[in-house]
Amino acid sequence: MKRDDLEPGLADNPTLRADPLADATIGRILGPGQSGGPDMATIAVLNKEIARWQLNGDLDGWRASPGLPPEMAAALEDYVEQARVLPEWAIASKIARAEVLFMEMSMASCTLLFCASLPQCYVMPDLAAVLHAAGELEQHTDYRVRATAAMIFPVMMHGGLTAPAGGGVAQAIKVRLIHAMIRYLVLRGHVADALVAPRRVPRLLALGGTMPQVLYAHGWDVDRLGLPCNQEELAYTLLTFNYVFLQGLRRLGLGLSKGDEEAYMHTWNVLGWVLGIEPGLMTDTMTDAARMFDDLQASARRQVRKSDPRPALAGALVATMQRYIPPRVLKPFPVLLTRHLVGKKASCDLGLDGRVSLLSRGLFVLGFAFVRGIDAIGRLVFPGFSISRLVTRILGYQLTAKLLMDETRPLKLPATLRKEVSDAVQSWHNDARAPRWVNALERRLTGRGAPAARQG
Repeated sequence: MKRDDLEPGLADNPTLRADPLADATIGRILGPGQSGGPDMATIAVLNKEIARWQLNGDLDGWRASPGLPPEMAAALEDYVEQARVLPEWAIASKIARAEVLFMEMSMASCTLLFCASLPQCYVMPDLAAVLHAAGELEQHTDYRVRATAAMIFPVMMHGGLTAPAGGGVAQAIKVRLIHAMIRYLVLRGHVADALVAPRRVPRLLALGGTMPQVLYAHGWDVDRLGLPCNQEELAYTLLTFNYVFLQGLRRLGLGLSKGDEEAYMHTWNVLGWVLGIEPGLMTDTMTDAARMFDDLQASARRQVRKSDPRPALAGALVATMQRYIPPRVLKPFPVLLTRHLVGKKASCDLGLDGRVSLLSRGLFVLGFAFVRGIDAIGRLVFPGFSISRLVTRILGYQLTAKLLMDETRPLKLPATLRKEVSDAVQSWHNDARAPRWVNALERRLTGRGAPAARQG
C-alpha cells in the first residue's frame, strides 16, 4: 500500500506507518491470515531459511534453498535483493570511525547497553507492550539481552556494515523481517488491511506457549496504539542505541568529540536504513536527537493505559544484572547507575525510583563524586586518565564475561562471527588508553590474571 492510498491524516502519522518492503514479504509468505491461529509450520520453515543469512557476502545473489515453497522462495529472494543495499548517503569513513570508537569503549559499551539503552527502550508504553506480549523478556531477560548483543556486535565490529566478511547487514535484515512477522501476528493478517480501516483486534484465549501463538492471541487496538513496531517506535529504538549511548558517555564524564558523536550517529542511521526506518525520522546531531527523544517520551507519558508493563521489564533487567554483582552492598549499584543515566522521569516510568538502602545510596553518591573529582585532577597530568572509565569497565566485564560471553550459552551467531566477537572481547581485557597500573588494578578487581606474554 502506498502512503497516498491511506485515509486522510494517516500518511502523516508515523504510528500508522510500518515497513512496506518487509510487510509485503511476510504477507506473500503467510497469506491473508488464518482464524484458527498462526501457521506454525510455515513460520518454522521461514525461520530456518532466514537463519542462512549469516555474512553480508552471503546476501549477494542469494537464492532460496531447493524445495522451498515457490512463493516463499520468490518473496525472500526479492526481499534480500532490496534490503541488503546500503543507502547512497552512507559515508564509509564515518562508519569506520564509529567501529573504532565502539572497540575503544569496549567493556563500557556493554555497561551502557544494560544501564541506559535497554532501560530507555522500555520507556515507550506501546513498545513495551509488544515486548511484554512476547513473554520472554521478563522470564528470560538474559536471553533477550544476548539476542540484542548478537545484532550489535556484528554491526559495530570492523566491516560489520561494509565488508562481505562482516555480518551486520545479514543480522539486521533478519531482525527487520522478524519485526514484520510480529506485526502480522499481532494484527492477525496484513498490515495494509489494518490501515484501510483501523480497528481493534480482540484478545483471544491462549492458543499455546510459543511466541507466535502468544503474539497472535494478544490483541491490539490499532485506533489507540497505532501499528505494533511502527515507524515512531522503530525511530525511538534507534535513538536508544545511538543518542542514549552517547548521552550516557557524557554523563559518565567520558563524552566524545562532536565529530566522533556524529560519526557514531551516522553509522546507526545507516543501520536504521537497513532495518527499514524512514530517513525523515533519523537525526544527525545530538541536539536534534535530544529534541526528538524528549518529544517522543513526553508524548508517551500522556498515554493512559489500564496496565503498565514497563516496571516488570525494567525490574527483570535489573535483577539479571544483580545476579552478576557479588558483594551484597553493591547489588543496588546497577539500579543506581541506571537511575543516574536515564534521569528521574524515566526512572519513575520504569519503577526504578523505589527505596535503596542508605548505605548503598551513600556509597554510590560519594563514590561517583570522588571518581569525577579524581578524573578532573588526573587529566591535568594524564589527558586520557579516567577512573570513571575503569569503574564502568569493571561492571561491563561482569556483564560481558559472565552473561554475554557465557560459553555454555554461545551467542546465536555464525561460528566465524562468534569467534571474531570472542577475540574482540578478549582484546578488551586490556584498556589501551589506560596506564599499566590502572590495567593491573582492573585485573585485580575483576579476578582476571595478567595477560599472557606474546610469543616471538
